[in-house]
Amino acid sequence: MNAPQSQPRDKFADGARTTVGGLVRFLVAHGVSPNTVTMVGFTLVAISVPLVVSGHWFIAFWFFTIGGLTDMLDGSVARLAGKSTRFGAFLDSSLDRLAEGIVLGGLGIVFAKDDDWWALGAAFLALTASFLVSYTRARAEGLGITSNKGGLMSRTERLILIGAGMFFTTWFDRVMSVTIIVLAVLTTVTVVQRMVHVWRELRNDGPMQA
Repeated sequence: MNAPQSQPRDKFADGARTTVGGLVRFLVAHGVSPNTVTMVGFTLVAISVPLVVSGHWFIAFWFFTIGGLTDMLDGSVARLAGKSTRFGAFLDSSLDRLAEGIVLGGLGIVFAKDDDWWALGAAFLALTASFLVSYTRARAEGLGITSNKGGLMSRTERLILIGAGMFFTTWFDRVMSVTIIVLAVLTTVTVVQRMVHVWRELRNDGPMQA
């Protein structure tokens, strides 16, 4: 199993940020703070949750997608405005986790209402694995390993997959059920990838000192 690779993802993110550079400059010129951008993105994603639960998949898709895209802007706004702070990074990461959690929770409610127990179980697994993906990176960085990124399903890929599921569920039944099962499996594989990567980095490490 190869170590996680983040270069293609980083190039995609850089290209996307370049595309929205004009919007970033507009926000900075009008004094919009990066934390405000973070909060707006989170709010839009949060609005998608009751829409999902009530079955308004197409509208939910747009709120979810625009919220996710907005989340790409806060870091760029912070850098251009010279307002990058440790609290801003902490807020962004925390709300990212919360947003993903409430979306998967909302999907779980839908599956429970439909008596779709396999999909409900997959939603719980996807939720657990998504938090583990973030935790394994953070814990590895605490051990001095900064390369534990990437894998099959980092946050960007998870958001794209969930968004695609919302979009196609507008016309095809059970698409989201299949989507969430695929998400659960691939996110779990990502956790394993990151754990193996850390093991490879530390396998020649000596015993911990008391």
